[in-house]
Amino acid sequence: MKKTFDISAIIVIAITFVLFVIALFVKGFTHDLLLEVAVFMVSLKLIMIGRKNSYYTESIKQDLDDIKEIIKTG
Repeated sequence: MKKTFDISAIIVIAITFVLFVIALFVKGFTHDLLLEVAVFMVSLKLIMIGRKNSYYTESIKQDLDDIKEIIKTG
């Protein structure tokens, strides 16, 4: 079974989360909190989109390999 996230995605999530927590303590719970949450959510969304694209690419590659095999045998 494949990993859900690669190591680079986990590192980016961890760094973004640490910076988010630091920003909470430095800036406090002010209106800037929404900006910090938005940055964190965008980072997570980009990683999720990348993973989804990777999954679809693997799926298409498998389908093309199946088609190639059918063409070779028949």
